Amino acid sequence: MKLHCLGTAGYHPNDTRQTTSFFISEANLLLDAGTGVFRLDKLIRDPELSILLSHAHLDHVVGLTYFLDLLGTTPLQRIHVYGEERKLKAIQEHLFHEAIFPVLPPLVWHPIDSEPGPWQVGQTSVTWFPLQHPGGSVGYRLQLPGVSLAYVTDTTSRHDSSYWSKIQGVDWLIHECNFRDEQQELAEKTGHSCISAVLENAYRNGIQRLIVMHMNPLEKGPDPIGLAAATARLGEKTPPYILLATDSTAIDLSSL
Repeated sequence: MKLHCLGTAGYHPNDTRQTTSFFISEANLLLDAGTGVFRLDKLIRDPELSILLSHAHLDHVVGLTYFLDLLGTTPLQRIHVYGEERKLKAIQEHLFHEAIFPVLPPLVWHPIDSEPGPWQVGQTSVTWFPLQHPGGSVGYRLQLPGVSLAYVTDTTSRHDSSYWSKIQGVDWLIHECNFRDEQQELAEKTGHSCISAVLENAYRNGIQRLIVMHMNPLEKGPDPIGLAAATARLGEKTPPYILLATDSTAIDLSSL
């Protein structure tokens, strides 16, 4: 079971990172549709694809406009898009307004508001939960064949955040971390997380395997969020396995 990191930055791309998008190839499931969507051309093997959207900010949805290319270069024929009804309507009315993008890909819209879950997307059981973020966001818990995963992006991680109760016992947590610890004020203002809060809260909630993503694109070094300093300061009070997501890499979710 492979998780393909198509885009691992937030806000806008930089020279090495596209914006947020992750593909679980065996489940034919895409988590968000940022600018990394173009990398699906080498991965799609089926005529239908399902996308779980966390929210409708452009860095997570602009890739929906890239599917016309993929229709001509892959077996893809239909794309199922899941998200909150208000967000799906905003995407249809604005991103796909005829003055902006007049030729629609074959998208099928699925509002999740009335289905807290779990519901099935192929062989994957999906549950969604609300996150605190300007404009609103949602996270997802996925039960895949043989492995469970939670996807939490665009939120400020706090010890009392309600989403922690929704992801107890997952095998993997994919969690946003846009800022270094010294940027806490900006993180709070924009609805994002700093690294030490993510590490500490994940540890408190028994997370064993943490994948950190949605990083500040202005930080271009090998450690854009200060992970090394944070883990050194926190010592053993961090998850045992922490991975900084990198574009164009694949993570084996079966390696438990």
